[in-house]
Amino acid sequence: MTDDRNASLREAQRLEDQHDSSDPYGAAIRATRMPIVITDALQPDNPIVFANDAFLQLTGYPRHEVIGRNCRFLQGPETDRGEVRRIGDAIDAGEAVVAEIKNYRKTGEPFWNALYVSPVFSPAGEITHFFASQLDVTQKIQSASDLRDANTALSQAKAMAEKLVEERTRDLRYALEQKTLLLHEVDHRVKNNLQLIASLILLQTRRIPDPDVRRTLRSMLDRVSALATVHRKLYQSDDVGVFDVAAFIRDIATELVGSTGRDDLALDLDLETVVIKANRAAPVALVVNELLTNALKHAFPDGRPGRIRVAAKPDGQNFVIEVEDDGVGGAGAFEDEKIGFGQSLVDLLSRQLSATVERRDGDPGLAARVTIPIHPHRAVEGAEG
Repeated sequence: MTDDRNASLREAQRLEDQHDSSDPYGAAIRATRMPIVITDALQPDNPIVFANDAFLQLTGYPRHEVIGRNCRFLQGPETDRGEVRRIGDAIDAGEAVVAEIKNYRKTGEPFWNALYVSPVFSPAGEITHFFASQLDVTQKIQSASDLRDANTALSQAKAMAEKLVEERTRDLRYALEQKTLLLHEVDHRVKNNLQLIASLILLQTRRIPDPDVRRTLRSMLDRVSALATVHRKLYQSDDVGVFDVAAFIRDIATELVGSTGRDDLALDLDLETVVIKANRAAPVALVVNELLTNALKHAFPDGRPGRIRVAAKPDGQNFVIEVEDDGVGGAGAFEDEKIGFGQSLVDLLSRQLSATVERRDGDPGLAARVTIPIHPHRAVEGAEG
């Protein structure tokens, strides 16, 4: 070992003499801020025979502890053994090699070393030395590691957030499904109960001889049937929170005209899709029922044939319902005004809906136009529930 050490010192001195201060290349290697060592490939274990000041500053070792030693003295407990073998294999094969490897200073402090090793050939083609430069890239490696850690943490946080959102969405979907089932069941039961009430009213109507009382009960039966139709439509809807006005009008108008048993009454429907909140369905349904019932009762007396037009269309922030007939019109129409209930009911429901009602002569017949806000800015009094 002493002989190898002495040989390394002699080679180091030879290099010093060969590249003294008058040699610009030797001076540049000594003065450069890049750590550099030169090893002797002709000696056993390829010892270091030259180390510049930058290398000594990087590693913290004095020169006399560097010269004569193999570069492996910079290795430590966390040095990648696979990378060490790769560097050794390249040196054994006489090839240049580039690597980033964890080394250790004299104090034991680790640092990441960007290492470049290349062979130096004699004129005869023999490898005599290896030239190795180092660069401390600890900050770069640490930044990359921090970035990977941050990306990993971000990915984990994102995955956790997505899982929480998925779980919450699943819970909300289940809750909505349960609510929908419950409301469908409620609408179904209300519809059945209203149909039962309608049947009782119909039975009672048949037992009462007074025609005025029978007409009153018949009007009540029509209103109950209209509400039953509302709940049937809500029960059949996929979205229990909304109500399709056009679909309802199509059903109720067809049923009312059909219930007269008259083939001489024509029904024209001019309907566009209008969707409102479900809690406004009942008052809208009753308004439509009153207007249609009034036309059927009073516009075509004594078997007079005729036509009824029912329209529902959106109009900006409102939707409009129109009921027109070509009947007798004039004083013969709106006979419910004699008792005041039919028109009073329409006016009351219209106030609940923040709607306006217009009645006019149709020449012939009469026309009623109801304008209802689709999304009222204030709560609809009495419409909830």
